[in-house]
Amino acid sequence: MSYELPQALEVSGRDWAIRADYREILKILAAFDDPDLTDAEKAYVCLHNLYANFEDMPEADYPEAFQAAAAFIDHGAGGSGAGPRTVDWERDAPLLFPAVNRVAGYEVRGAAFLHWWTFLGMFMEIRDSVYATVLALRQKRARGEKLEKWERDFWHRNAGICQLKPRLTELEQAEKARLTELLGGVRSL
Repeated sequence: MSYELPQALEVSGRDWAIRADYREILKILAAFDDPDLTDAEKAYVCLHNLYANFEDMPEADYPEAFQAAAAFIDHGAGGSGAGPRTVDWERDAPLLFPAVNRVAGYEVRGAAFLHWWTFLGMFMEIRDSVYATVLALRQKRARGEKLEKWERDFWHRNAGICQLKPRLTELEQAEKARLTELLGGVRSL
């Protein structure tokens, strides 16, 4: 059993140095959520941001490098990503960071370097916070479970932080703005 935090990933029998700071991974996860990027562009952002010497990597190694990157980001959990989404790393930041800071005992954004796996471990230990409540409610709704009265009340009072609305492409945003203008500024779109 290894207790080391990886600073490199093996691809085609060679170790490739990685940028393991949590900020780099959050940039990758933001790209994965960007509806304006193609799958190929998302993969490129992942490889480019994670591998320190990506420009030296043979193109034939990209698929294996992406698989290694996905396993690293997922901390080897083997998640398929097929389940309902309950976390939006970008939109949740105002709630997420105070909760992670509480677990860490310091302001993690002030750290010069914080390994992704350490950050992820702190994230998994979030308890007794507004963010923990929001996540629990999102997960309960995703499983189709009925919310208790206090949970429904919390959800409705805090819909802006509880609901994960789908991200729109730039084209969809422009069309929504055009339709809103045509309808005289109606905000229900």
